[in-house]
Amino acid sequence: MVSTELLLINFQEVRRRSIAIWQGVPEKWYAWKPDHEAESFIEVIRHVLECERLFHSRILNRGPVEDYISPWTGRPYTNLADELAFASPYRTEFLDMVQGFSDSELETIEIAGKGKTRNRKLGDYLLRAAYHESVHGGQILANLRACRIERPYIWD
Repeated sequence: MVSTELLLINFQEVRRRSIAIWQGVPEKWYAWKPDHEAESFIEVIRHVLECERLFHSRILNRGPVEDYISPWTGRPYTNLADELAFASPYRTEFLDMVQGFSDSELETIEIAGKGKTRNRKLGDYLLRAAYHESVHGGQILANLRACRIERPYIWD
């Protein structure tokens, strides 16, 4: 199995579990947040979907994108099905891009860091993109626990 196949499996597994977690949030709780500075459940879901597009843009640019405008800008929050449907073509583009990289490119392409972050090899950067989504999955699970909402079982 080549590295891109492993990366794709990881992205697909992380997203499958994220969706299971997101489906565990009752719609009446979408706007709930643990404090006034935090993101709500639906905002965290969008953040994850939106950041994948930003990761994609940074990879294409080989670093920060100064004039990046998110496709989600100005979009109202609705529900999980709408968020996933809107993100679907961007997800496909992202996974197609990942599939197109060679093992050599994963090792040699550098993605420039922004601010305090350092440059990363493409393979490392892609793993960090999946990790970012996983962290927010844990955040939502913790918030579901705090709200005493039954949490989906994702450890199949």
